[in-house]
Amino acid sequence: MRLYLLALNPTDSVTEGFLPAAAALGLDVTVLTDSAGAHHLAYAALPRPVEVLECQVQDFREVIGLISRHHAPDAVFTNSDHLQTQAALAAGYFGLPAKDWKATLRAKNKAELRRHLTASGLDAVRSTELAPGQDLAELAAPDLPFPCVVKPREGVASEDVVLAGDLDELVRLGTEIRRRRTGAALVVEEFLVGDLRTLETLGDGRTRHVLGGFRTQVSQPPGFIEEALDFVHAHPKAVVDQVLAQLDALGVGLGACHTEFIVQADGRARIVEVNYRAIGDRADLMMAQVLGIPYFELVLRTHLGERLPADLGARDDTYAHNLAVCADRAGTLTAAPGPAELVEGDVRLSYRPLRALGEQHPHYRTNRDYLGLIWALGPDPVALREAAAGFAAGRRWEITP
Repeated sequence: MRLYLLALNPTDSVTEGFLPAAAALGLDVTVLTDSAGAHHLAYAALPRPVEVLECQVQDFREVIGLISRHHAPDAVFTNSDHLQTQAALAAGYFGLPAKDWKATLRAKNKAELRRHLTASGLDAVRSTELAPGQDLAELAAPDLPFPCVVKPREGVASEDVVLAGDLDELVRLGTEIRRRRTGAALVVEEFLVGDLRTLETLGDGRTRHVLGGFRTQVSQPPGFIEEALDFVHAHPKAVVDQVLAQLDALGVGLGACHTEFIVQADGRARIVEVNYRAIGDRADLMMAQVLGIPYFELVLRTHLGERLPADLGARDDTYAHNLAVCADRAGTLTAAPGPAELVEGDVRLSYRPLRALGEQHPHYRTNRDYLGLIWALGPDPVALREAAAGFAAGRRWEITP
């Protein structure tokens, strides 16, 4: 059986999660990407060969054409935010299990997501869309709430997501985003106040499993850097029901979905964004260990048209804590620890560097400032936080201007 996997840059989710899962399922894999060289390097050490073909993957017509000229497909899949609609259209073209392309578009296009949820009657976040080149000063409307969030309409991972306190600041920040992202449309919306959470779901189009979620700690505004995550096996049912109703309205059903939402003081759950794929930054790899399930295989099985079991057999006695080590300035990374795997009592701790020594970077004020990720797993959430903090305190990361 042949799996076509669409990708942009290599990711741990694919290299350590989905490709080993495909091998375990006996699938032959063809990766379609617009950066074949990087993928050849990333997969060089994998025990099972992976075919990598150059393709303009952001154009669904090119994807369909290449697949038509190559081996017959049994599944077309992607874990990229940017390629969900292309994969859905290609899978549908070949009569394979596919996400609803309208749902993938709504999830990716943050303005369309807001409009659709408003039309559904489930939630109405005050927002407006700015076309490329549209004057930011036009936002001086009486009903525009401040502070407000400005972000790229089709952005990802908190990049260029900032809080503006007034119109002058909104114009300045929006202009800076446009300088970095030529031609990008922007969304400006009300700032949702509350506790940030995530919901991780897995469905086969008929059965949906709620796998749990994360409590997320973010940096102080104006940026929104995810500084720490704590896995919880269940959010309150009333909160989960609200989020699931909104996902149903958006048409989310097949495969993995990672949803970020705010829980307000009155218990109201309001979606921040829907990422119609597995959670990233190694959280999916850790979640699979915490739950004790073949998570990546299950995701691929749904794209092969298989039904999910009624009970996934997930454990509920293990937790996870993630602590991100972030750069606080621009410069060159001149000192940092290497990868680590430690066991201290009931705590299993892992550290993965995300920036190589000698690399020079600006200060992004986003998740791209991550120098490395510390993950701790075990039965005691308090012990996990203490172990991760202790590891960070005992190591040195140095950035030279």
